Amino acid sequence: MSIAETTDIKEVVKQKYGEAALRVKSGGSSCCGAAPGTGCADPITSNLYEASQIGQIPEEALLASLGCGNPTALAQLKPGEIVLDLGSGGGIDVLLSARRVGPTGKAYGLDMTDEMLALANQNKRKAEVENVEFLKGEIENIPLPDNSVDVIISNCVINLSADKDKVLREAFRVLKPGGRFAVSDVVTRGEILPEIRQSVLAWVGCLAGALDENEYRSKLAAAGFEQIEIEPTRVYRAEDARETLAGQGIGVDAIAPQVDGKFLSAFIRATKPNRVQRF
Repeated sequence: MSIAETTDIKEVVKQKYGEAALRVKSGGSSCCGAAPGTGCADPITSNLYEASQIGQIPEEALLASLGCGNPTALAQLKPGEIVLDLGSGGGIDVLLSARRVGPTGKAYGLDMTDEMLALANQNKRKAEVENVEFLKGEIENIPLPDNSVDVIISNCVINLSADKDKVLREAFRVLKPGGRFAVSDVVTRGEILPEIRQSVLAWVGCLAGALDENEYRSKLAAAGFEQIEIEPTRVYRAEDARETLAGQGIGVDAIAPQVDGKFLSAFIRATKPNRVQRF
């Protein structure tokens, strides 16, 4: 992929997330697959958080969520740990993580969008959570030192990067030895015809760039990770995209055999190995 193409993808993502933050501030909601003004009936982003979690965060943080999973529920965070959320958006996963690691821990959120950072800091003030810091930056260039984080989480953001190898290398760099990579992301499974893939990926931006699950494993291993696991959490069917695809003149019934069960949200785990010191 050329530098120009990479820059273009980054600008599209930045614009999309900036607009999403502004919609929330004006009383709307943000969903991966829902058209503006239609509310959140999207099978990707809806019903990801339990009622007990929703009660812990400002409503705006939930409305701004463009995620595909709930990494805070699956990451097994411990008191005192340092957590980094890649592409933190309105801050929902950062605020939930901060409560789980407690006052002796810390939760960082990293986002490149000014509008989302402003919304996240507003949500931080409303939640009255002190052990949170939102950083401006790109997930391909994490502004934290080597070996400084216990856990990296992310919610349907890494798939949007045009340079996933660099994201994973950066994640590996900032994790402490023994640190955990625990993200929700969209992956694909099995062979998908290019024209079908493009049609379905046009459904919504958060499916764009999704890797095949085996390719994701290979990239994590190439970055140095071990104990790699990919656990499906939601499997998407052609029916989920019926309304959007029909608006693009694409017949869902015709492509269903090429789509059903091939796009899924997954929880992806990996570990940075402990290094043995040599004297």
